[in-house]
Amino acid sequence: MVDKIDKRDRAAQFRRRLARAMEERHVSQSALSRWIGVDRSTISQLLTDEGARLPNAHVVGACATALGVSSDWLLSLSERPESAAELLAGALSLTEAPRALVDERIFQWHQETAGYKIRHVPAALPDMLKTRALLEWEYAPHLGRTADQAIGASEDRLSFMRRAQSDYEIALPLYELDSFASATGYYEGLPADIRHQQIDRFLELCEQLYPRLRLYLFDAKRLYSAPITIFGPLLCVFYAGGHYLAFRDRDRIETFTTHFDTLIREAELTARQFPDHLRALQKGIKM
Repeated sequence: MVDKIDKRDRAAQFRRRLARAMEERHVSQSALSRWIGVDRSTISQLLTDEGARLPNAHVVGACATALGVSSDWLLSLSERPESAAELLAGALSLTEAPRALVDERIFQWHQETAGYKIRHVPAALPDMLKTRALLEWEYAPHLGRTADQAIGASEDRLSFMRRAQSDYEIALPLYELDSFASATGYYEGLPADIRHQQIDRFLELCEQLYPRLRLYLFDAKRLYSAPITIFGPLLCVFYAGGHYLAFRDRDRIETFTTHFDTLIREAELTARQFPDHLRALQKGIKM
């Protein structure tokens, strides 16, 4: 929020910011006057007038457009010089999400936010916690010869997570684990030995990495969440199938952080209860 300032100070700030924008963009008074359709003397007056009077809105807007800054910044109503379009482009981005484990964009986001708390609702079971056998069953039909490379990349990310000292909270709907354990829905046809091994893997990681890694189960009949990852206070990313939708503005990140925290607060099973639930599911898997 910009503090309220005296009219004379605002006029002086306008002159300084106009001069700065012209200097940074190497725009002369003559060039600016031609671009906005006024006399050169008008630009000179804008830069040197010591009074408290500000130019009219048309002139301010034309200067802002010509120099690639925002009118609000010139008038000291904002501390960000970018235009509204540039601010929106910086706050929101759309990135292709390949149907593969080798996804450098998502890994770069993890590296960029190393040390921050990561909140994650995966689209299925978390890739970086899966066994090699489950990854091969799931991805080999799509990746062909690159499956080994992709699986190696997933294992590298788990190693990175161990080193990064980030705090990971993962929220899963109850039905996801139930479908996995019973080999129904998405997991239809998944062999029993792979399911057993995967549960052993979850139990091993929960023991090794708790409390830095915590998994919660929520009831999707009461609560819903799209696949989402919140990288501390810096970034929030939705998975939309073929693309990632990434937000960097503080208000949206706070909104979705509150949404995630609701999933955790109202979880049916907490991180401490998660291992016992896994063991109960494992007992029901017939070899």
